[in-house]
Amino acid sequence: MEKSKITYAQAIAEVEQILERFNNEQMNVDELGAQVKRAAELIRLCKERLRKAEKEVDEALKEEE
Repeated sequence: MEKSKITYAQAIAEVEQILERFNNEQMNVDELGAQVKRAAELIRLCKERLRKAEKEVDEALKEEE
């Protein structure tokens, strides 16, 4: 899924799926590296979205002052 097309909720759900597969030992060694890289990319995307939302909230609250 393209970075700009995935929602925060979808990213979180995918990270949870990756963790569940890892915790249930459903992930083989061959795919482990790629899955860890994907999870890191998704977490980075979520952090960016959270920072953006925080900035928007801060700006909205400043306008109210």
